[in-house]
Amino acid sequence: MATLLFHSTNGQSPAVNLREAFLRGLAPDRGLYFPEKFPQVTHDEIAAFAKLPYHEIAFRILSKYTDGIIPAADLAAMCREAYNFDIPLEKIYDRVHLMRLDQGPTASFKDFAAQMMSRLIGRFLKEDGQQLTILTATSGDTGSAVAHAFHNIPGVRVIVLFPFAEVSVSQRKLMTALTGNIRTVAIDGKFDDCQAMVKQAFADPALKHLPLSSANSINIGRLLPQSVYYFYAASRLAKPGEPMVFSIPSGNFGDMMGSVVAREMGLPVKKIIASVNDNDAFPRFLQTGVYEKIVPSRNSLSNAMNVGHPSNLARLVAVYGGQMDETGKIHKQPDLAAMRRDLFSTSVSDERTREAFLDYWKKYNSLLEPHGAVAWQGFLDWLKTESLDGFPAAIIETANPAKFPEEIEKAFGWSPDVPPAMAAMIRLPESFDSMKADYGAFRDYLLKKHSSE
Repeated sequence: MATLLFHSTNGQSPAVNLREAFLRGLAPDRGLYFPEKFPQVTHDEIAAFAKLPYHEIAFRILSKYTDGIIPAADLAAMCREAYNFDIPLEKIYDRVHLMRLDQGPTASFKDFAAQMMSRLIGRFLKEDGQQLTILTATSGDTGSAVAHAFHNIPGVRVIVLFPFAEVSVSQRKLMTALTGNIRTVAIDGKFDDCQAMVKQAFADPALKHLPLSSANSINIGRLLPQSVYYFYAASRLAKPGEPMVFSIPSGNFGDMMGSVVAREMGLPVKKIIASVNDNDAFPRFLQTGVYEKIVPSRNSLSNAMNVGHPSNLARLVAVYGGQMDETGKIHKQPDLAAMRRDLFSTSVSDERTREAFLDYWKKYNSLLEPHGAVAWQGFLDWLKTESLDGFPAAIIETANPAKFPEEIEKAFGWSPDVPPAMAAMIRLPESFDSMKADYGAFRDYLLKKHSSE
């Protein structure tokens, strides 16, 4: 079997194998790595997943990418270690379910990718005898998931940038309480500032001697593991060959691109609903064909989605035959008619987000957090334009409600239960650095950290 290669969405860098794509994170031309072709999963294989535990489904999907790079037995062991938690599928009504991706070590869907990435990258570094500094920008949950997954992994140092004013206290403490090879930096700015500083560092000749990579969804290592839970949902909710509807809260569009990867691998999908908050660049693009970034990004209740220019749109545009560079400039228009056929996107304001989780509680006696509420409202918006026609649907809940106690208390007058592991972390002392949204200061910070080792 020929080695699967990954090319850059900017088209100016050589294609690389899985190992290089994971370790580099961003291509030298600032583009994002994406498979040149997608390995296929048959309807019979998906039907067989119905009787398999999650870690076995993950093995069967990911092995199609790691063949010839990771021995099958080793990958199977990694999947068993990484996925030792539940993935609840709660029935809402008829064939519509809520998929809770909040049972991992940091109570966020980001755990699904981070736990596997850390094992794969740790193995690659050990094999090569290399060291790596992972730079990560977070709008809420990525930082803690990455920090926990890579904590004490030999050969890896992690530096997480986060917008101080836009993450919840519990989101912050889940990463700032870690020490050792983890360092967090509070930025006086927006998530987009953090993301831009990370991307600039990768392309900076002054940092060429530093072994840098990313664990943001700009790294293809985030998207491949996140495709697995869409197969899992379909194996439990759909008949063989029957298409699914997925409603996904979308910020940097990594989670949504996981569903696109699954679809491109052969998962039958009727519609992908990409619901955003007030940062509505994508729904406006889908409607008008004109892409305009939101600068600065708008601060919303669903803070992990406060992204004015989603990096993963470059990959989505590529799937539909277009080209978008890292600045958001479209060099070749995608097939907009096909995008509109396959995708639906809507903007959900804070007011509608609050109404959604209040209404959901009253109707179904079940608690959503702001991001899941955006996905639920997006699903309701889509139902006004198109019929579900009896097909199965999964609404994606991406974080535990305990991460947003202020909003829950304000809405209901009581606090959500806090998972034990999360409660223990929140009680630990914090330690983090601070700086303005200034790339020069960040570059000096990286050089100083490197020279002090």
